[in-house]
Amino acid sequence: MRLSDDKISHLTHLSLKGLLDKKIITSLTEESAIRREIKRIIVKELKLAESIDESIRKKLQSYSKKIPEGSPEWDVLYHRFFQEESTKKGRI
Repeated sequence: MRLSDDKISHLTHLSLKGLLDKKIITSLTEESAIRREIKRIIVKELKLAESIDESIRKKLQSYSKKIPEGSPEWDVLYHRFFQEESTKKGRI
C-alpha cells in the first residue's frame, strides 16, 4: 500500500498530536524534529512492508500448484509468511 507524501505528513501530525494530547510524550525538542523522526519511521516501515510483500508474492507464485490471489488458501499462506518474514526482519 503506497501512501502519498501528503498522507504520510498528515499521519505524522496526527500521531504527534495524539502522543502530546495523551501525555505519552512531552516535547523536549522542537515539534518539527519530532515530526521528521515520526515520518522517517513511517516511511521505513512502509518500505519494509512493501519489501516483505514482494518476497511473499514471489514465493507464492513459485508454487507448482497455482494458488489464486484472494482465495482462502492464498490468504492463509500470505498472512503466515508475512508474520514469519516480519519476525525474521525484527519487525514484530
